[in-house]
Amino acid sequence: MEDAKSSTRNEINSDIESSAENNIRSDKKGDNGNNIRKDTGSTARKLSEYNSIIKEQDEIYRDIARMLGLPDCAFWILYALRDNEKPVTQSEICNTIYQPKQTVNSSLKKLEREGIINLTEMQDRRSKKVHLTPRGIKLAERTVDYVIWAEQRALSGLTDKEQNMFMDLFRRYTELLKNSMNELKEKKETV
Repeated sequence: MEDAKSSTRNEINSDIESSAENNIRSDKKGDNGNNIRKDTGSTARKLSEYNSIIKEQDEIYRDIARMLGLPDCAFWILYALRDNEKPVTQSEICNTIYQPKQTVNSSLKKLEREGIINLTEMQDRRSKKVHLTPRGIKLAERTVDYVIWAEQRALSGLTDKEQNMFMDLFRRYTELLKNSMNELKEKKETV
C-alpha cells in the first residue's frame, strides 16, 4: 500500500515538474520528504514582488479600518453594503468579502445589536436580507464612503487604458492561480 502511495506521489511530482519552467531547481524538502521544485528566476522575483504588494494593500485596509474604529469584518460588511447600494443576503456578503460564514454571522449579530444594521427574514427563513439602519448609514458616510472615495481617486490616477489593462491582467492572473490551485488540490486528493 505504501509503495502505491509513493508511486502516486512520484507521478504527481513528475507531472508538476514537467509543467514548470526551465529555470527551476530543487532546493527544499517537503513535509513528505519529496523534493519541491522552486523557481529561482525572474518569475519567482515577480511573484515575490506581487505578494509583497498584495500584503501591503491588506495592511493599508487594516490600518484604515483600525483608524476608523472598525473591526476588519465589520469594515468589509459596511463596504459591501455601500458598494452594492441595495440590501444583500448574509450569503452574498460572505461571497463578496471572502470571509467565512461564521465570521460574517458574528459580525452581523454585533452590528445588529449596535443598531447599525437590520436583518430581515426572507421567504426562506434561513436567508436574511441585511439593511443599514439610519445610524448605519451615518456610520458608513463617516467611514467606508471615504475609503471608496480614496480608492476611486487612486484608480483615477491611471488612464482608462491602464485601468482596463490592470483589471484584465489581475483577473487573468487570478483565474490562472485558481486553476493551478484546483489542479494541485485534485492531485493531492488522489494521494
